[in-house]
Parts: sequence; C-alpha cells; structure tokens
Amino acid sequence: MATTNGVSDGMTEPCAVCGTDTLHEISIQLITEGDDDETAQYSREPYRVRECSRCGNRESKRMNNA
Repeated sequence: MATTNGVSDGMTEPCAVCGTDTLHEISIQLITEGDDDETAQYSREPYRVRECSRCGNRESKRMNNA
C-alpha cells in the first residue's frame, strides 16, 4: 500500500527490484490497446504508471478491467 512520506513530497511504495519502500513517481497514461486504425480511438484504456526513484524500475497496471 502506498503511504505518504513525511520527509519529502511524494508517495512511497514497495519496489520489487529494490526490495524496500521507496519514493515513486506516479502518473496516469492512456494506452491504445487496439491495432485497427478505425477503432483505435475507442480502445484507449487508463494505466497507472509508477517509476522507482532509486532504481528506475517502471511498472504499469491497467486501471479499468471491464
């Protein structure tokens, strides 16, 4: 679970690579999942992207699993 870090302005989360709770940069990105040019605009899904500030490990998780 993400927690706020009183020392800096950010969120700490567990990093699978570092093995500790580290500061992560969190963003939301729309990623096109379809390959068809005509329907690509309808196949965009939101992903939560996080990047570890210590090791640079980047992970993304689809937010809408409808």
